[in-house]
Amino acid sequence: MAHDEPEPHSKSAASGGRGPAWLRAGARWAAWALGGLGAGALVVLLLVGISLAVAYPNLPEVSALTDYRPKLPMRVFSADGVQLGEFGEERRHFTPIADIPQVMKDAVLAAEDTRFYQHSGVDFKGVLRAALENLRDARSQGASTITMQVARNFYLSTEKTFTRKIYEILLALKIESLLTKDQILELYMNQIFLGQRANGFAAAAEIYFGKKLRDLTIAESAMLAGLPKAPSAYNPVNNEKRATARQRYIIDRMFEAGFITEGQHEQALAEPLRYRIASDALAHSEFVAEAARQLVYAQYGDEAYTRGLNVHVTVSAAEQAVAWRALRRGLIDYELRQVYRGPEAFVDLPADAAKLDARVADALADYPDNGELRAAVVLEASPRKVVAMLGNGESITVTGEGLRPVTSGLAERAGATKRIRRGAVVRALKGARGAWSLSQLPEVQGAVVALDPRTGALRALVGGFDFGKTKFNRATQAWRQPGSSFKPFIYSAALEAGFTPATVVNDAPLFFDAAETGSQPWEPKNYDNEFAGPLPLQTALARSKNMVSIRVLQYITPYRAQQWLPAFGFAPEKHPPFLTMALGAGSVTPLQMGVAYSVFANGGYLVQPTLIQRITDHKGKLLLEVKPPELDESMRSLPARNAFVMTSLLQEVARSGTAARASATLKRPDIFGKTGTTNDSMDAWFAGFHPTLTAVVWIGHDSPKKLGSNETGGGLALPVWIEYMQYALRGVPQATLTPPPGVAGEGGYWMFEEFTGGRGVISLGLDDPLPPKVPSTEERSSILDLFRR
Repeated sequence: MAHDEPEPHSKSAASGGRGPAWLRAGARWAAWALGGLGAGALVVLLLVGISLAVAYPNLPEVSALTDYRPKLPMRVFSADGVQLGEFGEERRHFTPIADIPQVMKDAVLAAEDTRFYQHSGVDFKGVLRAALENLRDARSQGASTITMQVARNFYLSTEKTFTRKIYEILLALKIESLLTKDQILELYMNQIFLGQRANGFAAAAEIYFGKKLRDLTIAESAMLAGLPKAPSAYNPVNNEKRATARQRYIIDRMFEAGFITEGQHEQALAEPLRYRIASDALAHSEFVAEAARQLVYAQYGDEAYTRGLNVHVTVSAAEQAVAWRALRRGLIDYELRQVYRGPEAFVDLPADAAKLDARVADALADYPDNGELRAAVVLEASPRKVVAMLGNGESITVTGEGLRPVTSGLAERAGATKRIRRGAVVRALKGARGAWSLSQLPEVQGAVVALDPRTGALRALVGGFDFGKTKFNRATQAWRQPGSSFKPFIYSAALEAGFTPATVVNDAPLFFDAAETGSQPWEPKNYDNEFAGPLPLQTALARSKNMVSIRVLQYITPYRAQQWLPAFGFAPEKHPPFLTMALGAGSVTPLQMGVAYSVFANGGYLVQPTLIQRITDHKGKLLLEVKPPELDESMRSLPARNAFVMTSLLQEVARSGTAARASATLKRPDIFGKTGTTNDSMDAWFAGFHPTLTAVVWIGHDSPKKLGSNETGGGLALPVWIEYMQYALRGVPQATLTPPPGVAGEGGYWMFEEFTGGRGVISLGLDDPLPPKVPSTEERSSILDLFRR
């Protein structure tokens, strides 16, 4: 019987060709998996392709990039080139790529996109690296190139979705096809938000370091380059520790990428950074900047904040700073004489001295320093000594005269809310010699306005003690009674009616019944409650005698005086035609007073005030220029001889009258002006001029109330005026007044020619009796001695 022979190699075929069952199954699964992956890949590619095909036609136009017009803020600059303010949602200085230093570009590339110049908008190597990192670390790793960030910043939201990423990639590819790499980088470096309202690296360089972009070091550039990742998290102002860690990482990346040498790397790591301290000019000039903003907005609307307008004003930054300091000093000095109103707040302090510093810092966060008035928390208090801690942790001790302003707050009988004790929040003021005193934030307000009387150009404008507390500009918006500072305008009208500086007017009592006043009986008084009898008009003005002014106005009539006021820019309706006009009972603003006194200063011309000198766009193109006026007869509002005689009268006020301190301190005769104190001392004024500069100072409360029985324009406003003028008139030659036609000198007075020789008003009111003289204390003592004898 024959046996079937096995097929050749059947064993080996069974074992090697077909293999074990597990191996055959594995092979089948592998084939299916590969087939599935391939199919999946095809599906994914198909879906991506469909997505791209659908999305690409819907991509936005990129005209905003090819015709890039960034939102540039409005900036206000002084006449001497100092930036005074900035307005707009974004702070930005557009800088062409050619003007951006290489170190800044290298720092950005090292931080954001090292392969920027190698890829075509999407860095696939970066995407793969980020994907691998995300598998190893749950924290998200970015893979956006600079081009993709440009696409996102201009056109897309920040939501993290697959759809947005597709659009971001497509937009990046489209941008790369239309713009060069340098154009893309230029867009990025000017548009990116970097915290502190800064958009673009040029603005950030000024905000964080107070430098131009070209002046940044490697370390500073690396700090700024770390901001795009998260401006709030890596902001050195908010978190210096975190920002520094990011900066050091970027410096390392710059070295690894070959952008800097090893020596530069080490030097950059070791360099200490100094951040910008806000400019004082901004604080000194906030009222000026705001006034300019309002004027520009009225012309350009909302575009004023996005066109990059550079507004150049007539104000001098140096003079503005002096005016600001002078007013603050005057108001603080006044406050030192007032009754102490009590601490601003009370805080609980820990018994543990180690925790004291942190608690004080936390408490004073709500009570920041206000210039020279430092906030402090009292640690111990007695009538003879107060120890307090400032916000920076410094302890100060106040004794002796430094406690005088707060004496009532240290008394045992002081009420709970007014007593200075441990935990009280107070204000400390450091004197010129380093000694501390305690004070309080002023409630009183003030204003300073200065202008060139020849052109109307404003030189200084301060609208209050603290712009941060209230933006109300008292220099331009506060309507107040001018008091005796208004008398020169009454006297000016009187000159045209035949009065001369030599006219003798009786300074004697007056009484008006209800029928004469139209309201209620009125018995006006002089400030000192004394009557000097007959006085030359010049002396009466120098001594600010109310009875003389009233008699003069009564003679020329209030109506005639009211009709004379438009010559000085006043609205007649603001000054009702009553005898109280003689004492300045109408309403004016400090700026109006500056314009009015300028009519005297410039020889009789009514010149409108101007603030804006010129406006340019961000490229320097001139958009508006305001040229100073040339004085001619078409601008004349007052006869030249009237202005001249009035100037001679105002010179006597500053030489020997209520403002004698002006000429004595400034040591020059070419100073003219008039003090003003309203009824019940509610307003204090000084308005004065040199032929090249007019300045007005007002001090009072926003809601009118008494300043104090001994407070006057000469004591309050005049010192502020003098301090400003001392600086503003440095190097200004002494002016000599030239008499115009139609005036003549007689008896030491200047007067109109036709009124010389006694042809004008010689005297007024001489028949009115003086009141019985009240004996002085010394005289009464002498009389009693006679009786005793």
